[in-house]
Amino acid sequence: MDLGAGAGSLACTDLEALHEHIGDCHRCPLGDTRTCLVFGVGDPDARVMLIGEAPGRNEDLKGEPFVGAAGKLLDELLAHAGLHRSDVYIANVLKCRPPGNRNPAPVEIETCTPFLSEQIRLIDPDVLVTLGNFATRFVLRTEEPITAIRGRVTSAGGRTVLPIYHPAAAIYDRTKRDVLFADFEILGSMVGTGGPLASGAGVPPEQTADQETLF
Repeated sequence: MDLGAGAGSLACTDLEALHEHIGDCHRCPLGDTRTCLVFGVGDPDARVMLIGEAPGRNEDLKGEPFVGAAGKLLDELLAHAGLHRSDVYIANVLKCRPPGNRNPAPVEIETCTPFLSEQIRLIDPDVLVTLGNFATRFVLRTEEPITAIRGRVTSAGGRTVLPIYHPAAAIYDRTKRDVLFADFEILGSMVGTGGPLASGAGVPPEQTADQETLF
């Protein structure tokens, strides 16, 4: 899987050009029900990119990812890893909110993910943190549930991938909160002082023996 590493079918020159290309998107029915298109936010040269599922109600109103309760928890998790929003780039599989926060439909994913792939190409991060099932399925092309593979460092398209629960999961199930903080500790060990990203040594190798089953 390419994950935006070199192919760049849209071939935009930068994120601003991509944003302009997407425009007031009505390529799928979500364009008719959303309030704001949520493009993404953060450092355009980030070495860590976080990918969520889709905008929720608050994100749809403000046009920015992770601004509700899940966003507040994400800020805590990033701080736990020694990071701030300004250090990373955050985007979603879908750029428009599905009505009622339902799961993304296949046609919506198919329509929207070329834009995500182009964001990945332009940002060129070393690490992709996939938050939840839909982001993980897109990046790893796996049907394994996030419950089975969260916290397991692997790779796809020449990039390190760390699947983690979506922060919203801990809002509905408090038992997942400790798991989230533990998994963000893994991210912190990768980017912190002496970690492979901090030292410029590049992305770490795969850390589990059975990761080939994910591709």
